Amino acid sequence: MSIYDYKVIDIKGNEVSLAEYSGKLLLIVNTASKCGFTPQYDGLEKLYQKYKEQGLVILGFPSNQFLAQEPGENEEISSFCKINYGVTFPLFSKIDVCGDNADPLFQFLTEAAPFKGFELNKEMGRKIEGVVKEYYPENLEGNGVKWNFTKFLIARDGTVMGRYEPTVTPEELDTIISQLL
Repeated sequence: MSIYDYKVIDIKGNEVSLAEYSGKLLLIVNTASKCGFTPQYDGLEKLYQKYKEQGLVILGFPSNQFLAQEPGENEEISSFCKINYGVTFPLFSKIDVCGDNADPLFQFLTEAAPFKGFELNKEMGRKIEGVVKEYYPENLEGNGVKWNFTKFLIARDGTVMGRYEPTVTPEELDTIISQLL
């Protein structure tokens, strides 16, 4: 299967085929509005504005799986993102990104880009590993998404190029993205 074989539901409830993004560089991110990483919305929007004309599309997928940090309904999430961070990149309906009920897209992404560990050289990497160990120790096994703002970079041909854990900021991805465009 290819990334372009998947269909998802946008934040307004419409079915969207990822084939619509064929030929684009994609950054797929699971998001949450009440997380310590939520300010990354700002950096994601800046990346989108900087590179959208060159073919970058950021796709945001809200999830409430980690400490209930995305409790709102889709309309509330969309409003929060626009008002607080000026988000204009596409947002999708709230989904599960890990576990038995993980959306098929995220099952595909996590198999294509396995978990390689948290950035333990960063204080936040050590903190997030501790939180996951405390609250979701089962998430430390396997390749599933471990926390909010995990990012997957997809090449223009649909190839999954990389996985970046929450501590990798959008600003840190700028060089990689510019080279791929």
